[in-house]
Amino acid sequence: MRGRAFALHIDPKHAAARYDDVRRVAKAPANASIPYALQYRFMPEGRRGKATIWVEERGVCITDARGEPVQAEGTIRVAAERRRRTRPQSVAPGAEPSGIPSRAELTGTLSQLLSGGAGRDTKGAFLLVGVNDLTRINETYGYDVGDEVISIVGQRLATAVRGRDCLGRFSSNKYGIVLHGCDADEAVAVARRMIACVERDIASTRSGAVAVAVFVGVILLPDHAQSTQDAIGRAMQAADMARVNPRDRFYIYDPSSPREAERKRTIAMADEVIRALNDRRIAIALQPVVTSGSHDPEFYECLLRLRLPDGSVLDASEFVPAAEELGLAKLIDHRALELTIDLLRAVPTRKLALNVSALSTTDRHWIDALEALTGKDRRLTERLTVEITETAAVSDMEATANFVTALKRAGCRVALDDFGAGYASFRSLRNLGVDMVKIDGSFIENIGTNSNDETFVQTLLDLAHRFGVQTVGEWVGDERAVDLLEKAGVSYLQGDFFGAPELHDDKMASPRKSAG
Repeated sequence: MRGRAFALHIDPKHAAARYDDVRRVAKAPANASIPYALQYRFMPEGRRGKATIWVEERGVCITDARGEPVQAEGTIRVAAERRRRTRPQSVAPGAEPSGIPSRAELTGTLSQLLSGGAGRDTKGAFLLVGVNDLTRINETYGYDVGDEVISIVGQRLATAVRGRDCLGRFSSNKYGIVLHGCDADEAVAVARRMIACVERDIASTRSGAVAVAVFVGVILLPDHAQSTQDAIGRAMQAADMARVNPRDRFYIYDPSSPREAERKRTIAMADEVIRALNDRRIAIALQPVVTSGSHDPEFYECLLRLRLPDGSVLDASEFVPAAEELGLAKLIDHRALELTIDLLRAVPTRKLALNVSALSTTDRHWIDALEALTGKDRRLTERLTVEITETAAVSDMEATANFVTALKRAGCRVALDDFGAGYASFRSLRNLGVDMVKIDGSFIENIGTNSNDETFVQTLLDLAHRFGVQTVGEWVGDERAVDLLEKAGVSYLQGDFFGAPELHDDKMASPRKSAG
């Protein structure tokens, strides 16, 4: 579905705002990839239908040689499912009942200030005011009362805004304020005034009195940002810092902070991931998992690698966290699946294991891709083990159980990775019905020198055996660990002692079996 056709499935109240949010890179550098994240109401049956769902879209907007946006690439997922079920009449951003301007109008005013269109008021500030503890309010009083509180906050903020400034609804629990002609001291004074005007009285709602608190993130313009996108991103960062600042509950963005440097590194790495996906520079390295006793390879785990243009290679730990933070995990998972199925098809005797992210365990499209790539050929799927982390599993046990069921129906085996690192190991084994558990390597790393780790690993192995589940000991680095694990009854072993991960090449060369 192309962009114009896709836009016809977006609620008309949100379509313009989405377009503005994705496209707000008019001053972007040439051939850049600019991350964005937004939420809006989607209409699966089109604008003539009645069905609507809230979705979250994350991706990058790609610019051409002139810096103009030409393409958007990303992922879309259903957002706030609980909210959609329990609040069918909830108020959307851009439809604020009090008459407060929409996000599109707010960002338009912000863009005008940054472009110099505000006349002599070329300096200013952008504030994000968030309702604190909204989750607690929703769970205690209900979502309708939460909506009331948000509306009351907006009304109180409106009474404290100067006539030349702009207050607008930014998101479900935040308001934005564009201040014209102010310096740092004045911006701080406004932030304090906003907090005071909201918190001076309790909020009277249909369920009674509710105490309300807010936090304020502040950025100075144009000192802290020269584009609308940067202004919004840095204001959100300042708001996050303000939310955890119990004393003042406001925070002025600091461009020299380590957090900002880390944010830039994350964005840069995410851009590299997008380019690597487009250029087919995501690859897999294979590490053997050997049978206890014989030490013959039973299967190989596929570990992600990223080839840089200069020929160097990054481990997954160097790029996957940044990709996950900016919503690219599903794109990586799909590419890893393609590479794994290609290798299964090319080498009919090989068995492989593949990790998937927490997002993919709730994504029906991943299962659809598995069926499409394999053609439902069980000669392929029966040689594939899909690994899911225990922490991801216990975060949504029902969804993970459904994912495991679909995998086993397709013919795959399922392994629970990082077993013992979560908080519900016993329940995980009982409810999920996995075929294999991989003992978290942090407990095996020092197994020869730490008696507590030895006892814990023995307990986990006994538990797995009691449920009839096979086990893998990860991070095996020496012969002493091998002896202890084999005496404890482990089924398989994995680690550099039996072979470090080797980058798979196009010649389909089999990884060497290390001595040991």
